[in-house]
Amino acid sequence: MTRFAIIALALLSLTLSASILSAGEPTPSPRPLIVAHRGLLKHAPENTLANFRACLELRLGFEIDVERSSDGHLVCIHDSTVNRTTNGQGRVGEMTLAAIKKLDAGSWFDPAFAGERIPTIDEVFALIAEYPKVPVLIAVDLKTDDDNVERDTVKLAEKHRILDRLLFIGRTISNADVRQRLRAADNKSQIARVANNAKEFPASLEDKTANWVYVRYIPTPDEVQRVHAAGKRVFIAGATVAGQQPDNWRKVTAAKVDAVLTDYPLDLRLTVKGRESSD
Repeated sequence: MTRFAIIALALLSLTLSASILSAGEPTPSPRPLIVAHRGLLKHAPENTLANFRACLELRLGFEIDVERSSDGHLVCIHDSTVNRTTNGQGRVGEMTLAAIKKLDAGSWFDPAFAGERIPTIDEVFALIAEYPKVPVLIAVDLKTDDDNVERDTVKLAEKHRILDRLLFIGRTISNADVRQRLRAADNKSQIARVANNAKEFPASLEDKTANWVYVRYIPTPDEVQRVHAAGKRVFIAGATVAGQQPDNWRKVTAAKVDAVLTDYPLDLRLTVKGRESSD
């Protein structure tokens, strides 16, 4: 397996169901937008530039996780420690960027990815900016819980002119103060409000700080229509769509959910394509 073998393999899968367009050519945004959880985590080391570049080449959105180093840099890693996904040990917040950059973030997954590093958020955003015409949604999970991470992340997005392609999700987004800080950082920020179930749906829909409703259950078509009527969009993640769940994928596609986060983005794409061809 070479570093970019995943691109070739994924392209082969996609050509079985649809032609692949050049990444430089603009195309209409598909529905639902597919967001790969931590990138193509089944095929490449999560939260790495090699992984994210493969996603972009395949016109897939992806989710990123944001932590902060001890010297203030925003880095892309899921866990609060480097133990699971690198050859090092320690808490991200207690390590300098220089120390973090020395770690191998690829070999644990496959020797072909040896030398992959934990990227900074600046590097991730720069990569996304290389693909200005690819219609993808990038889900941003702010893991660190300081009062400036929202402002600093938005500033980096503005620097690379990609703010309109980001959607802020995650655990901290349930905090109203976090949503307010994101809105204050830039009023154009796309912010989600979580609805874990149908009882929480009305509050999420009515929240004026959020322009997306983030559902963690299968919404009804009527609920999705209500979101769209309010000028907002629907993002779904969680146990109902994360795994190999084609029946649920078809349900949310039929309901016209706008974006789906899953561990199996290529399979979801084939399922959506299959549904389109049968309509």
